[in-house]
Amino acid sequence: MSEQIQEVKRMNRHRTWIAGLSIALTLVVGILLGTVISGKTSAMKTFTFAGKGTPLAVPDAIPSSNSFASIVNRVEPAVVNISTTQVMEKKPSAKKRRAPQDDNQDDPMQDFFDRFFDGRGGDAPPAAERSLGSGVIVDKRGFILTNNHVVDQATKIQVQLNGETTKLTAKVVGVDEETDLAVIKVDAGKDLPTAKLGNSDGVQVGDWVLAIGSPFGLNATVTAGIISAKDRGGVGRQFQKFIQTDAAINPGNSGGPLVDMAGEVIGINTAIITGSRGYEGVGFALPSTVAINVYNQLISTGRVTRGSIGVSFQEDLGTNSITLKELGAPHGVVIMSVEPGSPAEKAGLKGGDVITSVNGTPVKTGNDLVNPIAQAPIGSKVKLSYVRDGATKEATATVEDRTRVFPNSAGRMSDQKDDAAPAEFGLHVESLTPDRASRVGIEGQKGVLVTDVEPASFADDLGFGRGDVIAEVNRQPVGSVAEYKAAISKLKPGQNVVFKVLRRQDSNRVLTVYLPGTVPADNVQ
Repeated sequence: MSEQIQEVKRMNRHRTWIAGLSIALTLVVGILLGTVISGKTSAMKTFTFAGKGTPLAVPDAIPSSNSFASIVNRVEPAVVNISTTQVMEKKPSAKKRRAPQDDNQDDPMQDFFDRFFDGRGGDAPPAAERSLGSGVIVDKRGFILTNNHVVDQATKIQVQLNGETTKLTAKVVGVDEETDLAVIKVDAGKDLPTAKLGNSDGVQVGDWVLAIGSPFGLNATVTAGIISAKDRGGVGRQFQKFIQTDAAINPGNSGGPLVDMAGEVIGINTAIITGSRGYEGVGFALPSTVAINVYNQLISTGRVTRGSIGVSFQEDLGTNSITLKELGAPHGVVIMSVEPGSPAEKAGLKGGDVITSVNGTPVKTGNDLVNPIAQAPIGSKVKLSYVRDGATKEATATVEDRTRVFPNSAGRMSDQKDDAAPAEFGLHVESLTPDRASRVGIEGQKGVLVTDVEPASFADDLGFGRGDVIAEVNRQPVGSVAEYKAAISKLKPGQNVVFKVLRRQDSNRVLTVYLPGTVPADNVQ
């Protein structure tokens, strides 16, 4: 019995020891957890109340040493945005027959003009189509180099200088379709910043270049790349041998400069190869040496003169080694055809002849044949060596103006004259008779009725529309066409003008609006 009692006591002591150990472990774990939580809380408090740190200061601006930036700063002020407007004639559209129940929905204003003024059986009026491009100022007096396709057939050309919001009206000095170059001029009333044209003959494949322009209308955009190839032919026309570049060129870059690391313009951005109408890594610029030659001729005579003897050839076939071997010539260009009555025909040349030299200089490519003749003075003579049926022969031809030999392929003068602007701001007006006033819903009013507004004209820019009634010009009442013309004749270029216009909003309401503007120089006769 005593042994059983001793065993019970031993088991009780064991349980007590285990319970004490458990309590001790619990206290230790609690202390450790408390420490960790306390540490985290302390860290969180430090992060949350970190406002006692030292504030950062914006450092002083330091001019970048990047060579691209310095080049852009020199050239970009001379790069302009060019916006053009073309008046596109729309084809007549057949009038749909209206159901009788629709008669009460007719627009009496439209019926009035269709009946009394349109005279075209519902033909749609001409529409204005607008486009964007770039250019580079090369003369402080406002002469700008750009692409012909930027200004071709433009009714209005406007130039926005770098960093300015106003637009200047430009005139075309001359264009050259063969190289797709054009010279335009603006009158800014001050000297303009210019870019220096360099010698493109010195550039090498792999050289860094910058393209500056207005892609998609985004003014003053700069992209960088390298020259990918030189003398790239087969892309454009005969006289276009391009500098190829991978600098990003997009629609709107046309006419802008391609600039080398010396800050000189070595090309005029002209074309891209793309399947998406956007940049795909292949762009083309016309070399500056070509641009300089074209520019000098355009500003002096308004056109580009090139010599010709009247022969045609195909580069890939005319210089093919197999073809040349069969014709018995060591090198040269095979004539494909000879223009009737041309210098070549007069000299006895025929299709199939192989021209091997011009003035003693060997001909191995099409350029070797074309360039010396194109650059020769009109009326001068060139000596030609050629092979016919394996025999070498000589001939002398007199160089003629390419425009006479190939009438549809040479440069042309600008068709835009100083007096080509629409008369009287592009507004066509007629007397506002009582009957007409009634028809347009302006009974009892005096003025002149606007019967047409020419697209892209000053009046179009101000917001005139057919059916407007002009009641005053600079607070001078105009009750007849004669009074209107008298008021217009007093306006001078640069003068502010305000037209008071009566405009029907609906059948029961006539608005009085004021259309202000500044008289442009090219809209006053």
